[in-house]
Amino acid sequence: MAVLADLEMPTIRSRRPVPSWAVLVIACMAQFMVVLDISIVNVALPAMKHSLDLSSTAQQWIVNAYTLTFGGFLLLGGRAADLFGRKRVFLIGLALFTLASVAGGFAQSGGMLIAARALQGLGGAILAPATLSLLTTNYTDPKARTRALTAWGATAASGGAFGSVLGGVLTQVLDWRWVLFVNVPIGIVLLVAAARSLTESRGTLSGLRSLDLPGAVTVTAGLAALVYAIVTTDTHSWGSVHTLALLGVAAVLLVTFVFIESRVEHPLVPLRIFASRSLSGANGIALLLGAVLTAFIFFMSLYLQQVNGYSPLKAGLAILPATLGSLAASLIAGKLVGRVGPRVLLAVGPLVGAAGLVWMAQLSPGDSYLAHILVPSTLVGLGLATCFVPMTMAATGGVPVRDAGLASGLINTSRQVGAAVGLAGLATLAISRTDHVLAGHPATPALTGSALSSGYDQAFLYGAGVAVLMALIAALIIPKLAVQRADAAVEAEALDMVALEGA
Repeated sequence: MAVLADLEMPTIRSRRPVPSWAVLVIACMAQFMVVLDISIVNVALPAMKHSLDLSSTAQQWIVNAYTLTFGGFLLLGGRAADLFGRKRVFLIGLALFTLASVAGGFAQSGGMLIAARALQGLGGAILAPATLSLLTTNYTDPKARTRALTAWGATAASGGAFGSVLGGVLTQVLDWRWVLFVNVPIGIVLLVAAARSLTESRGTLSGLRSLDLPGAVTVTAGLAALVYAIVTTDTHSWGSVHTLALLGVAAVLLVTFVFIESRVEHPLVPLRIFASRSLSGANGIALLLGAVLTAFIFFMSLYLQQVNGYSPLKAGLAILPATLGSLAASLIAGKLVGRVGPRVLLAVGPLVGAAGLVWMAQLSPGDSYLAHILVPSTLVGLGLATCFVPMTMAATGGVPVRDAGLASGLINTSRQVGAAVGLAGLATLAISRTDHVLAGHPATPALTGSALSSGYDQAFLYGAGVAVLMALIAALIIPKLAVQRADAAVEAEALDMVALEGA
């Protein structure tokens, strides 16, 4: 509570002052729910596959349906928060996320579950940027905002830690459906608290014409076509008409998106925003971070349960040290970023994660948890989570207050798009390796376990390469003093806006 007490009073247009702790707690708990949903579902994937008779591709789509709609519509959600008011948009996203969780819990087929997960992603896309823009616009003092973003990042990390264990408990003791139902009471409590505690910010525009719906549709459809093309390479070669046609459709849609953004009056992504090296570099890192972190959790969960025979609860507990390491790294990074700047942390953290992934790539069936899994998985969690706070500050700190929702939506979009595309690509490599090991041999349990483990090892090794690329981007693109310059710019513009509203 000491951290909360130190945060200054938010400065938004309202009829009554809002306690700083209320804004922070509501924003952090909403982010906790969104992150919880990702980690809790990963542990339950084998149970979902067995219950609904899902293929390996459908199993991926339980994750990708969420990340695609989340990533594709985050920009729209972030812009909507700026245009129509953050409280209003926050409540709409929260209600949609909660209702979709109910639908997913009652799903009777893989198609129904995937559809519900896509709807959850849409709700999360509306909700997540509103939580971050509430913080970045309300806390203009550099130290107060650093504390707020640190608490936000740590809460997200704790959602991952708590979700892995809770997912195991609910799946093993009750049923996999409860990993979705658990969002319902959290959502209801947050809806009541937000409706009572938050005050509305003044939107800059109104009406659906203010939203770039063609841009949102083309970018989401383009990304979906890209991911689908990658996922289906297990049955269609890269040179097949099927794959090339899908890649062509994806390219046309994404180019169309860029064209739309350069022409419409209120673009979803004003291209001018990429003039900031800090924002551009941070988004490149976020893209790669989403790819490697999502794939790491996905493949580790499958290795523990499908190769080593862990129960859902035991698998959740096995993943816990890595997620607790993520929480610790987020807290430490929040304290260090003001001293060393984001570039150092964004270069060192991924290298630590890469070392852990290379170690993980040596796994074989039956390997001891203490000797072969605990230390490298914790290194991955520590290294990659170090990026969250400096990455967010580098992306959102250098933009005008009026674009705060856009910047926060963009950084989240990059991470989610990276998660979808990266998981699809790494899963394709893993499946290809597994099929190669199994080719021409009878599928005995021992050989199947060895083949799966070999595929997961390949995914971990390529993930390490992605982490090294993150470090290179940080060293070459992120400005050394990005946070200090950004804090001054945002604070000055916020004061100007307050003065204008007061006049």
